[in-house]
Amino acid sequence: MIKGEKRNKSVVVVGAGLGGLSAAISLRAEGFDVRIVEKNTQIGGKLNFLEREGFGFDLGPSIFTLPQIFRDLFDRAGKEMDDYVELQSVVPHWRNFFEDGLTLDLHEEPDLMKAELGKLDGDIEKHWKQLQDFLQYARKQYEIVDEGYFDKGLDNLWEFIRYYGFKRLGNEIDYKNTMAESISERFDSEPMRRIFEYFIKYVGSSAHAAPGYMNLMPIIQFDYGLWYVKGGMYNLARGLGKLCDDLGIAVELNAPVASINPASGKQVSGITLENGETIAADYVVCNMEVIPAYERLLDTPKRFVKKLSKRFIPACSGIVVHLGTDRVYPQLAHHNFFYSKDQSKHFNTVFNEGKLPDDPTIYLVAPTRSDPSKAPEGCDNIKILPHIPPINPDKPVSHEDYMALKDRVIDKLERMGLTDLRKHTIVEDTLTPVDIEEMYNSNGGSIYGVVTDWKKNFGFKAPKQSSRFKNLFFTGGSVNPGGGMPMAVLCGQKVSDRLVAAETKRRG
Repeated sequence: MIKGEKRNKSVVVVGAGLGGLSAAISLRAEGFDVRIVEKNTQIGGKLNFLEREGFGFDLGPSIFTLPQIFRDLFDRAGKEMDDYVELQSVVPHWRNFFEDGLTLDLHEEPDLMKAELGKLDGDIEKHWKQLQDFLQYARKQYEIVDEGYFDKGLDNLWEFIRYYGFKRLGNEIDYKNTMAESISERFDSEPMRRIFEYFIKYVGSSAHAAPGYMNLMPIIQFDYGLWYVKGGMYNLARGLGKLCDDLGIAVELNAPVASINPASGKQVSGITLENGETIAADYVVCNMEVIPAYERLLDTPKRFVKKLSKRFIPACSGIVVHLGTDRVYPQLAHHNFFYSKDQSKHFNTVFNEGKLPDDPTIYLVAPTRSDPSKAPEGCDNIKILPHIPPINPDKPVSHEDYMALKDRVIDKLERMGLTDLRKHTIVEDTLTPVDIEEMYNSNGGSIYGVVTDWKKNFGFKAPKQSSRFKNLFFTGGSVNPGGGMPMAVLCGQKVSDRLVAAETKRRG
């Protein structure tokens, strides 16, 4: 706790997404007075939900990984996570569907995983050895990145180099290859190559542009499990909201922010809400994405925003389709992937050409496999997400174009086994990038914050502390370490650490 002051230092947090909630909880545990303002009617940011005619849809994140990061947050607050959030494991992790009829499950249990490899052409022992060799390589990448980038909250290439040193960078961290290149070197099987390339879905980027060390991502499942929040993913937000209540953190909903207010020197003095109320604070933590925040909430020179925009390009967006059906599709697992015939073309179309794909790889969630309460009896709850480019004013996409893509996606799913999906749909809701941008103030409707691309940004996201204002900090998917629930929660904790260090330094 910060001591030796007549009053606790105050922090206002703009946005109650996971990054903002995590920062608020961590800072309150350090003794700061914390207030959260949120423009929407509920907390959680993209961790959102929709209930309609007996179907419960998770509008945002649907995969829970790295529970230890969430436990660390509750530990900071002196609380037990199990008192607020209940998890259950998901088996299998994923089910993978290919156009030639191959269906392959991913399991963390070695005997089950090895049995699945028997479905591939060729020698099962060879496939097994290649998988084990790949996982050992991926495990090494995870351990290295976790030791510094995650645990120390490293924020840019120079901090990265100072921590690891050129020797370790050259000998241990796989950054010279792309993810796809390192995968291709280790697997002969084309289906296995496509499966492990698509782990990049966690950060909404391209396996042909992300550095090789991002192959750490399979380890978050194979070593730490894949989970579902009992009662629905939004129960994580509810649990964090209860934790905020227990810690005495004020949360104000329906409170959109008009501005973050500059003060003298490189300081901000607080915020002003759209209703005209001004909230003074010693520190501001902004959970709005960095570039929209500079554009909309601060009077920032265009050249500064343009420079940021060249590096911190938005990750992909998506068409998010929620379907309630009057029948069950028993071939589906909880998490499913339907692969493109040419995944390299899919990546190139979305991330290089900035166009809607003709044949996307599709992520599909059927949560009733773990939670039957999410649909009426005899029905199915299906969420469909193909990755597509974020909004680009130079390459406009019409609503009709988005709906045409949705039709192509449904056609593909029907062709690959979900017979008469249209005919059996009784509830439907669709979000486009335009909806996502409006709901969450995300840059171009990005789902995952900033793209992970070695050539554009060395795989880094925006830094946690503003370069323009010493007492302004950022958190969330556009900030290191990046998108996804565990990374957003980790970011909030590391923002707290940086802010505490800044306050300690200020006090001498």
